[in-house]
Amino acid sequence: MAGKQLPDNLHRDTLAVRVALESSQYGEHSEALYLTSGFVQPDAETAARRFAGTEDGYTYGRTSNPTVTSFERRLAALEGTEAAIGASTGMGAILMMCMGLLKAGDHVVCSRSMFGSTIALIGREFGKFGVETTFVSQTDVSEWKAAIKPTTKLLFAETPTNPLTDVCDITALADLAHGAGALLAVDNCFCTPALQRPAELGADLVIHSGTKYLDGQGRVMAGAICGPAKLIVDVFGPVVRTAGMTLSPFNAWVVLKGLETLGIRMQAQCANALAVARWLETQPGVARVYYPGLASHPQHELAMRQQSGQGGAVVSFDVVGNDPDTARANAFHVINSTRVLSIATNLGDTKTIITHPGTTSHGRLTEAQRQAAGIGQGLIRVAVGLEHIEDIKADLQRGLGTLT
Repeated sequence: MAGKQLPDNLHRDTLAVRVALESSQYGEHSEALYLTSGFVQPDAETAARRFAGTEDGYTYGRTSNPTVTSFERRLAALEGTEAAIGASTGMGAILMMCMGLLKAGDHVVCSRSMFGSTIALIGREFGKFGVETTFVSQTDVSEWKAAIKPTTKLLFAETPTNPLTDVCDITALADLAHGAGALLAVDNCFCTPALQRPAELGADLVIHSGTKYLDGQGRVMAGAICGPAKLIVDVFGPVVRTAGMTLSPFNAWVVLKGLETLGIRMQAQCANALAVARWLETQPGVARVYYPGLASHPQHELAMRQQSGQGGAVVSFDVVGNDPDTARANAFHVINSTRVLSIATNLGDTKTIITHPGTTSHGRLTEAQRQAAGIGQGLIRVAVGLEHIEDIKADLQRGLGTLT
């Protein structure tokens, strides 16, 4: 069913609700969920053209699906990019990016503060196929510059990082990448386009784990890459069709609906996180708090410029401890003392999640890699949700207030 054409220059909150494929002949108000693995073609000639890619149309679920298309268009509109392509998970999106862009002999410069699985995928798995990776400081632009080689094809950072919330200068890294003839990819999982649009700051590609804030309620796995149509269609499209890291229609539909409340959720969760971070700084059992919204954060001013004046919804902190074993025991005590917060490794839910990164998200890294990333045994990460702020603080206080 032909609908009204949306005007230009709509606010992100409006795009998050309205951008999608046109409704069917039935005029459904909520976007339709197309649960089908294949699509019937009107004739053999049309099927041939569609499978050849010379005519638009849906053919097979591993290639495309209308519900997935609606999700991709909405996310691209929010990020301000020409296009987006869905993936089965956030790590699937990173795999798709690397498979599409890299070959044996190519070089990647990557923040050493990236998510543990990202470090393992790029540094270890792609190393098997002749891709070289140099890991550098998240925040020191001079290290990024010094690491660039004639074979460098990609610079890759997430900002803020998981779990220490280090913030990189996206514009500076984009200038470095483009000066070297390389691309800059930014993992925007923590901020989402509700707070930060890396493409506006010069990034070529924006990576998402839709499992996190885009869905917002911990229901499904999803991922995506946003960027120029030429890369999305011509480079990553064939990878998805061949390798099969396809986003399922149901998961796409769940995240599509999650995007409708992204803006108001992020504002509320950021406000809660800031309150938690400020409170943690006053607690005697806390050695250090990591949160970009605090004036004490080393990249506070940069974060406020890049992140719409918000610190995000993830707060990490070190508990006291004279040695690694004591610090770990104290961290476990705080985590185990909670009765409201969820002990889990995901983030981005409306429910607050608490975790010990050293034995979960970064548990498979070597001790040297953990130390290089700044992940100590006393570190706790809290992905702040929508519970009442006093209940969140009281739950943390159960353990913090009884540390010995």
